Amino acid sequence: MEWRGRRQSSNIEDRRGGGFGGGMRMPGGFGGRGGGFRIPMGRSSGGRMGGGSIVTLVIVLGILWMAGINPLQLLGSMSDGGGGPAGSAIERPNVAGRTAPPRDEAGQFVATVLADTEDVWSRIFAANGETYQKPTLVLFENQTQSGCGFASAATGPFYCPVDRKVYIDLAFYDELRRRFEVPGDFAQAYVLAHEVGHHVQNLTGILPRFEAARQRMSETEANAYSVRVELQADCYAGIWAHDTEQQGFVEAGDIDEALNAATQIGDDAIQKRMQGYVVPETFNHGTSEQRRSWFRRGYQSGDPQQCDTINADRV
Repeated sequence: MEWRGRRQSSNIEDRRGGGFGGGMRMPGGFGGRGGGFRIPMGRSSGGRMGGGSIVTLVIVLGILWMAGINPLQLLGSMSDGGGGPAGSAIERPNVAGRTAPPRDEAGQFVATVLADTEDVWSRIFAANGETYQKPTLVLFENQTQSGCGFASAATGPFYCPVDRKVYIDLAFYDELRRRFEVPGDFAQAYVLAHEVGHHVQNLTGILPRFEAARQRMSETEANAYSVRVELQADCYAGIWAHDTEQQGFVEAGDIDEALNAATQIGDDAIQKRMQGYVVPETFNHGTSEQRRSWFRRGYQSGDPQQCDTINADRV
């Protein structure tokens, strides 16, 4: 992907190196009933958080997640006792980071990708007579606070609809390459474009309706609904890829990198890697094939109308 020397977004909040975070209890739960929307990631002793007890904890959390149990809620890190809609969470003060453009290469890369998403979604919203409200990208290390609660590197990249911010510990990309065999800058960009897709869903009302509806659903029904929401975010990432290609910034092999990423972080692929078998009723992001298919649909069409996973007969 050609990204150097291009516009970088100024909507970056850089909290790295500031010791931000803390262990206070916060409302919401990532991927559970209320809270942020994240890329699913399994963890094992090969994770970046060293130390025997930490490694063991991460393994347990990964197994619980794959079993369909929200481990962060069990830990109480982000529990509100019952899980109200994300929009009803009690907002706590967030620690502000540096707002100057990142100086490191990794920070400049994500700032460029964020700028791309701003451009494409601003054009799409304007074509429909609306104004795109840009999200903020928060860069952090190890742990931080968000409008959806306390988050750590183990959470993976996520979007918080309460404060309309995307959060990422850039060390995630090292793990994506090393443990999940997903190399390439375009794969990294796909992950960010997926989270921005959740922001688009928040602006268009998809996420608020999802949060309200799943309070009345069983866990299995909520998981099935979540799959549709996540696949739409993949399709929206494909729209970003389509636009980036139209601008002439996609290089040979880039789309294959994104498709490989979609394959490796499918629910079935992660469960097979973590536990050796799959439990379809616990899927909440979609299978590898579904994620590839919906990303490809957005990429080939460039049309948000082709991304209606919510009302599709099947996904």
